Amino acid sequence: MNTSAAPQNSPESISDLRAQREFKFAEYLKRGGTSYPNDFKPTATAAELSTLYADTTLYSQQALIDTPTPTYSLAGRLMLLRSFGKLIFARIQDASGQFQITVSLDASGPEVFALFNDCTDIGDILGVTGHISRTNKGELSLHVESFAILTKGLQPLPDKYHGIADIEARYRQRYLDLIMNPDVRATFTARSRAITAIRGFLDSHGYLEVETPVLQHQAGGASARPFSTHHNALDIPLNLRIAPELFLKRLLVGGFERVYELSRNFRNEGISIKHNPEFTMLEFYCAYGTREDAMTFMEDMLRHTVQTVCGTTKITYAEGEIDFAPAFTRMTMRDALLTKAGFTEADLEHVDSLATAAKAKGVPVPTPMVPYGELFQLCFEELVEKQLIQPTYIMDYPIETSPLVRQIPGRPGWTQRAELYIAGREHGEFYSELNDPIDQRSRFMAQIEKAKAGNAEAMPFDHDFLHALETGMPPAFGVGLGIDRLAMLLTNQPSIRDVLLFPLLRPKAD
Repeated sequence: MNTSAAPQNSPESISDLRAQREFKFAEYLKRGGTSYPNDFKPTATAAELSTLYADTTLYSQQALIDTPTPTYSLAGRLMLLRSFGKLIFARIQDASGQFQITVSLDASGPEVFALFNDCTDIGDILGVTGHISRTNKGELSLHVESFAILTKGLQPLPDKYHGIADIEARYRQRYLDLIMNPDVRATFTARSRAITAIRGFLDSHGYLEVETPVLQHQAGGASARPFSTHHNALDIPLNLRIAPELFLKRLLVGGFERVYELSRNFRNEGISIKHNPEFTMLEFYCAYGTREDAMTFMEDMLRHTVQTVCGTTKITYAEGEIDFAPAFTRMTMRDALLTKAGFTEADLEHVDSLATAAKAKGVPVPTPMVPYGELFQLCFEELVEKQLIQPTYIMDYPIETSPLVRQIPGRPGWTQRAELYIAGREHGEFYSELNDPIDQRSRFMAQIEKAKAGNAEAMPFDHDFLHALETGMPPAFGVGLGIDRLAMLLTNQPSIRDVLLFPLLRPKAD
């Protein structure tokens, strides 16, 4: 007889449980059941039935005998099973939620009752057909008149009261996590809705969605270490892209004035709560636009997205509230160091004074010494970044860390770059794009020198991209927005792994 006792998922018992399930499935087939059929068609979902009969006062005998409802077919996974002699209560879970079903010896008939009682297990995917009623306690139920085991769950589900206690196991077996935890399903539904909202916003403003190569001869467009591979037929080395930027800019050269791509990017770097080697980035480019135009556009797009996904422009993240309604704060990186990190104008005068002040504040100053711009940005990242909770644009980055960005007129060494910080993390980058091929050539040469000095993340010299710039690229803005981090924000998740269906993990030892 089926009981409500949760399966014991210790390694010693799983093999026994599987054997019991295989025996039940064999018994089901022996009694005329079909193995893994594909002809059952549900006519309603759990949510539809709950909504349709939300205001009714049907009770079981009245509904079944005097005023029967239409017959409905429901399909889903069996999540709860209670047997009380001649009556079985169970719950079916589909993509929309759960719905109670009942099987009784009298109303369902002895054959259906016995087959259900003897052959089903929690975790099976069932197709059930019957009428809607209410139990004596007033709970909506589908009273089963016929059923089929559509898929036998040979492996037991985790204990419903404890779930998957091991966080790493949740990531490794995400399918179990999704089955057992409605909140996890809601997180990934919200992520999908955010991407849909972003696409719709860009489409409505005249942007064209495009696709650019993932396999590239040179991995450019960002400072990062690529993954390398080899194409056998052409016998050439290739890299997985680290960013789509240089190909999207080629499209600006070709005459597309507004383009975007939701790209999967790959960077051979460390794994943390903020980083996964494979991640999703939105990049979009607009001819004849500036960094300031890009920032204003992003504010509007994020308000639209947050409102669409969350139903409000105020969201909770960690223990605080983030409000997207007001205009985002804008400040230069220099002002941020002066006002939020306690540096003085004298500290920022040159690399030596900056290094001395940085060490006094606990910044890990590299040895040997890096160029002024790199140390300047490192100080910001170490001392200021975590303070920026409400949406804040940090502007005017050093040229040493911005090889593809237009310089600020009259301020050599500083670029028209901005980054968006929310909840103490960087979420996006905004550029007035560099379209001067002479300046770009010198930037590429500087990157070559970095590579020679041992910097594995230095950008390669892309001769074809330079040729494209020499053909003529219109002035433009460019934006990169991290989709994974945005999903963390919208769903109040602390780790990037919580918004990736299948994050990268070290293989489990056998």
